[in-house]
Amino acid sequence: MTSPHILVTTAFLYAGDAVTRTLEDAGYVVEHAPDLDQRPADERVGLLAQADAIIAGTRPLTADHLSAAERLRLIVRTGVGYDNVDVEAASRQGIPVCITPGVNRQAVAEYVFALALAHSRHIVPNAAQLAAGTWNQPTGRELAGRTLGVVGLGSVGKAVADLAKAFRMNVLAYDPALDHEYADANAVEATSLPDLLARADIVTLHLFLDDTTRNLIDASALAAMKPDALIVNTSRGGIVNEEALAQAVRSGAIAGAAIDVFSEEPLPWESPLRSVDGILTTSHIAGATQEARAKSGALAAEIVISALNGAEPAHVINPDYVRRVAS
Repeated sequence: MTSPHILVTTAFLYAGDAVTRTLEDAGYVVEHAPDLDQRPADERVGLLAQADAIIAGTRPLTADHLSAAERLRLIVRTGVGYDNVDVEAASRQGIPVCITPGVNRQAVAEYVFALALAHSRHIVPNAAQLAAGTWNQPTGRELAGRTLGVVGLGSVGKAVADLAKAFRMNVLAYDPALDHEYADANAVEATSLPDLLARADIVTLHLFLDDTTRNLIDASALAAMKPDALIVNTSRGGIVNEEALAQAVRSGAIAGAAIDVFSEEPLPWESPLRSVDGILTTSHIAGATQEARAKSGALAAEIVISALNGAEPAHVINPDYVRRVAS
């Protein structure tokens, strides 16, 4: 009997790591292809054709990719975002798509404040000036006493709100399915999105990307913000209209932005967000800590082993995959 093949496309997982050893100890053959979508077509098709499960990173898994994966029984995303996976195509083929929730909650929450502090205290430009031989002492802003607007009060949003309280910030939150019990217990003021945008000194986004959130932060939303406000995005790039954001910062409609995620990744050279004074960009690293990645990889391996041994897959985001195939 042929051993099941696990195709790993997550860039931070590699041959010989703990995840690979766990899967191999379970009797599986493990192949690593973090650049799967960039491989020659025949090589890509060959890898997909023999895969029983895919542990996926942020690179695309399209309908064309999945059509070549005739043996595929499971996709596990090492993270909570799954907009890079064609979920409808997976459902049509009877393939459950799973995520690894909660593993990078603390990492992302901490990074929100790393970005907010870096921008508020001019850390990046000041370090560059000093490296170039210029002694400059810019005046920054403290976080204490300022108002943080959390858009999306889920797992990460709550962790951000908790840290904001430690900085002695006032916290507003908007979420269509807001947890009022948490908000009431933690002095988080529930409000509408327009009110949050109008009142927050710093707006931080923690939403999934879907048809309801794509371009949620557009030119009109940015125009509603304070002229000295900062927007932070560590969720998904498509939530923010990048052209509108670049224009808002250039014109002084808002003070700036700190952006870790983009509508296209890697960030294209021609992106409007490049080289705009007041926009701090980083390469989708909010969740990229040793601790978060270790937990994500371990949970992905656990889900794969359990599911391939016949258990119901955990953390499935397309529970209709069976119904669609049966119809």
